[in-house]
Amino acid sequence: MARYPAGAYGGRKSQNQKWMYIIPAILIVAVAAAFVFGYIPFLHWGKKTTTVSSVPAALKTETAAKEKIIFSASRPEVKATVEPASKPAAAPVSKPQAEVNSPVVALVPDPNSKVNKLIDQAMANINANPARIIEARDLLNDVLAMPLSGQQRSFVKEQLSQLSDKWLFGRTIYTEDKLCGSYKVEPGDLLSTIGKQFNVPYEILMEINKIARPEALKAGETIKIINGPFHVRVYRTTFTMDLYLQNTFVRSFPVGLGKSGMDTPTGLWIVKSDGKMISPKWTDPDTGRVYKAEDPDYPLGSRWIGLDGITGAAKGRTGFAIHGTKDIATIGTLSSRGCIRLYNGNVILLYNLLMPGVSQVEVMD
Repeated sequence: MARYPAGAYGGRKSQNQKWMYIIPAILIVAVAAAFVFGYIPFLHWGKKTTTVSSVPAALKTETAAKEKIIFSASRPEVKATVEPASKPAAAPVSKPQAEVNSPVVALVPDPNSKVNKLIDQAMANINANPARIIEARDLLNDVLAMPLSGQQRSFVKEQLSQLSDKWLFGRTIYTEDKLCGSYKVEPGDLLSTIGKQFNVPYEILMEINKIARPEALKAGETIKIINGPFHVRVYRTTFTMDLYLQNTFVRSFPVGLGKSGMDTPTGLWIVKSDGKMISPKWTDPDTGRVYKAEDPDYPLGSRWIGLDGITGAAKGRTGFAIHGTKDIATIGTLSSRGCIRLYNGNVILLYNLLMPGVSQVEVMD
């Protein structure tokens, strides 16, 4: 009987038993690794695998922008249409730097260019030798009616105000001036009657002709006259009063106006026929106190110019006036009971210019 060597048989049997433990261990390790790293090989057999990378935020935004939601006004439901994501997006067109920063070319001519030329022309008339005062005045007065910037308007008014010292308040008579002229005094003439003839108070004729008293007027002499009347326009928002001779601007004055609840009414007023007074007594309607001109707290200043309302919110209103004040801090403020306040020097000038029953006062915002 043949015998197998005992060592050979026993060694082969021992090796087989080792593989029986090793192979299951390898499988267990492989399965555990698959679950840990998220990859199970047998689930992907026969399938094409693709490596996926993270999507940039810009591309996500671009893709989302391609989805357009269309709302129907006639139906409550929402329809959505999605453009194919494969359609390439149009690249943004970048403008050349020179085009981006280039200024906008104005197609409409600057309206102030004409105004500036007219102002320059007026100033040339003023600076001419001899000066062409009336031409400059009329030109600037026409400019004042045009659309102007604040700086231009202030400049034009200042020039007109300075010119008025020559053609209006000075003794010089310019032959081409239609607003002022000369008058030869006849026997029996009175300054008051001459003033009425030309629609101006006699006080201004005394002032510009340097006549000390009305009785000093002499027959045969030639005096300067003004073709009136004067009017004023008050602007509530700027606390400003503009003085005009007929339609020609003369100068501006700062004013004080009615306080809240006692607003100065807008509209058209006329100087009362008997409304001009010098420092009249005044009774406070709230307290009944009577104020006299010599009282230290007298509120009316040196002149009173009574007004009657004729149109707008002013229509039918009485008790309002233009007057002076001793409290100069109230000019440019809402502080009166509805009257229009002026510095005493300005109200005296205005008193000498406004004609009772003729001169108008327009109040506007």
